[in-house]
This record gives sequence, C-alpha cells and structure tokens, in this order.
Amino acid sequence: MTKAQDKKGILFIISAPSGTGKTSLVRSLCARDPNLHISISHTTRPPRPEEIQDVSYHFIDETKFRDMIYANSFLEFATVFDHHYGTSRNWVEQHLTAGQDVALEIDWQGAMQIRRTLPDTVNIFLLPPSFQALEQRLNGRGDDEKTVRRRMRGARIELSHYHEYEYILVNESFDQALLELETIVRASRHKYTLQKSHYNDFANLLMEQSGNIE
Repeated sequence: MTKAQDKKGILFIISAPSGTGKTSLVRSLCARDPNLHISISHTTRPPRPEEIQDVSYHFIDETKFRDMIYANSFLEFATVFDHHYGTSRNWVEQHLTAGQDVALEIDWQGAMQIRRTLPDTVNIFLLPPSFQALEQRLNGRGDDEKTVRRRMRGARIELSHYHEYEYILVNESFDQALLELETIVRASRHKYTLQKSHYNDFANLLMEQSGNIE
C-alpha cells in the first residue's frame, strides 16, 4: 500500500508583485494544510510594527548576512529595495528530505536561482486584478508616497516575469484564489514527474504481486 510519507517533499515557489496578497494567501493555505510549511526568509531590513522575529522573518544585520553567503548557507538570495533577503538551504533541504512540502515566497530573481539547482519545483505567479487595485493596496499599507512609487516600479518589473512560471493566478477574490492555490498544491502531489521514484517503486511492487496470480 502506498504511503504519502514515502514521497519526497515538493518545493512550491510563489512569486507576486508587492501588494498582491501572496503572504496572506500562503499563510491561510498552510494553516489548513499540515504538510505544507512556510520557509521563513532571512532579511536585513528592519521589522515592521506587526512583524515578529523568527515568525515573519529572521531579521539579521548586514555582517551576519554576508557571513551566511560566504558559508553557502542560502539556497537563494537577492537584494530588493536596498535590503537583502535569503532562503536557508539547510532548512528547506531537511524538510524536503523528510517528505514535507515547502512554500517559498520569493521574487523572480530568487525563483530563477532556485530553478537552476532544483528543477523539480512547482512555480506559481500571482497577479492583481488590476494595476489600480495594486496601487490601492500599497497605499493602504501606510508607507510614504516615495516608497509607494518605488514599489509600483518594482511591481512592474516583477510582472514582466510572469511567463517564467507554470501556473498563473489572479487574486481578485481571496477565497477563490485560495481555492485555486490549494488545488494546484494538491494536484502537484500526484504529478508523476515530481514523484517518479515513489510511483515507480509502487508500480513495480504491483507488478511483482500480479506475477503470483495463476
């Protein structure tokens, strides 16, 4: 009998322009899916008032970040709006080896780096319903006008890379987008190309069992 825990973990890369709602969607999905775990990034940017150390991000200084680069501790890292972000290599690899799926929220730069070393990933890009809606969401964060303008320019760059992803979702309705994201995750767990070893072993076992039938 096949067991889910025999499968290797899947790395889900989720990218989106700032303000699209990807963090809320991913956290909601992980809350209802016990086998999907959020990778918490390291960053050199200061925490926002509502953010919690080692829950929202691992907030570290520039020196520590450079040390981690030299130690090859990052699966990927990038500079976004003058601050550095990186994904722990050990944390991701340990979870995948244990058969646990990982949701990684990163931009197109980080996604491109990871695909070079880990081709067996599932890549999802979130789009806002309109650029005007995106601007409204960014203005609603309470940032100053200069910061909002800068994020809007960054969003345009991020949007230009949508075609590098396998799945595209439009977050017009949160509930609908969450359902579609969950559908992609569940279907990917049964994708043969991502679980060849598991399904080959199981199919071979079935063939052996069938050989005993007279």
